Amino acid sequence: MARVAVVTGGSRGIGAAISIALKNAGYSVAANYAGNDQAANQFAAETGIPVYKFSVADPEACKSGVAKIEAELGPVDVLVNNAGITRDSSFSKMTVEQWREVMATNLDSLFYMSKCVFDGMKKRGFGRIITIGSVNGQKGQFGQANYAAAKAGAIGFTKALAQEGARSNITVNVVAPGYIATDMVKAVPQEVLNTKVLPQIPAGRLGEPEEIGRCVVFLAADDAGFITGSTLTANGGQYMV
Repeated sequence: MARVAVVTGGSRGIGAAISIALKNAGYSVAANYAGNDQAANQFAAETGIPVYKFSVADPEACKSGVAKIEAELGPVDVLVNNAGITRDSSFSKMTVEQWREVMATNLDSLFYMSKCVFDGMKKRGFGRIITIGSVNGQKGQFGQANYAAAKAGAIGFTKALAQEGARSNITVNVVAPGYIATDMVKAVPQEVLNTKVLPQIPAGRLGEPEEIGRCVVFLAADDAGFITGSTLTANGGQYMV
């Protein structure tokens, strides 16, 4: 029977690429999304991957959402914490609401979603929890005190939970992408990409969402069990750890 994988924010951008990569690798995939019904339904129709609408920033919504997924697909073996938002602003102008929104979706959700699946993984003696971080959580970024803090927090959360899950064959890791060619990044004016972004990347190009998908498939595999508490950086050499 195929292992069940849940991808939060799994119907668009990097999340969609991860969902598709896992499906192609033989997993039974559930893609979570928060609000864009049209995009989610189109994704489901095109890929055959079922979509589940709930807010990962709401602990009760996470509980009911995961319960529905498990009732329909089976116990969750792989959790990919991909959902994330930005509310960029210089620190002087950043509001409490901007801070809290980013923390709720990008950091609190890791606790909520992992809490829903961790005990089941322990009982079954297998689990993979993979969080999509960011190069900006490693090096910081002007105007992203909230986002960088949340993504850096994800690394600390991962290292701690990895220690608790290791003896139960649960691995917990981070994939930290650099600039990836999603719709959001491609919307940046080409001049800005050419003069401000690409010169920072020794590889000389943006990453592709599918490259992040392959990173996740690697870490999710049964035979990746000796890799835990790690951060896999995929940024074209922009920031070397």
